[in-house]
Amino acid sequence: MKKITKLMLVAGLSLALVGVGNSGALNNVSSAASAPLKVGRVEAAAHGTKCFTVAVAVVQNGVIVAASLDDYQFLSTDVAKGVPNSDKDFGQNYKDPNVVLASKKANSKYYSEHMAEAAGSTVAYDKNLAAIEKFATGRTIKSLEQTLTYKSAEQVVDAVSGATLVDTHGYLKAILDAAKAAK
Repeated sequence: MKKITKLMLVAGLSLALVGVGNSGALNNVSSAASAPLKVGRVEAAAHGTKCFTVAVAVVQNGVIVAASLDDYQFLSTDVAKGVPNSDKDFGQNYKDPNVVLASKKANSKYYSEHMAEAAGSTVAYDKNLAAIEKFATGRTIKSLEQTLTYKSAEQVVDAVSGATLVDTHGYLKAILDAAKAAK
């Protein structure tokens, strides 16, 4: 009996995924899912002049299906772990040996504490970026572009649930630029 139930469940799921008949909605979903994925990556100044942002967007049929952000900044070696090879030849080029080029995401605990102390932030840095990435995901390039064109920076912060970063607009612009660069 269990085998029959499992078989029926698998068959039902298979039919649901494949689709039955010539339903227009199912055909549109099927053709959208078969469109190629394109990846774009940009470096941007999304957050001031003391760091740089790397934004990546995966696009399918003009829709952002995934996004990723990170900021890189020189941080003190006593509080942050540098990017790979900071302790090797690459690190020999640092002007000050007491600082390293570091990912803010990889050092989110420290950076979040710094944001809380300096600006009263109550949302961890990595959680802020995750909320911004989530906001962009599922939107069309055109829709995200319109949001950034017609909303003020403050309105954009309010629109992104879970994010409190003043530069939310800049981060979304970086994702938009990555999406437009997707090939």
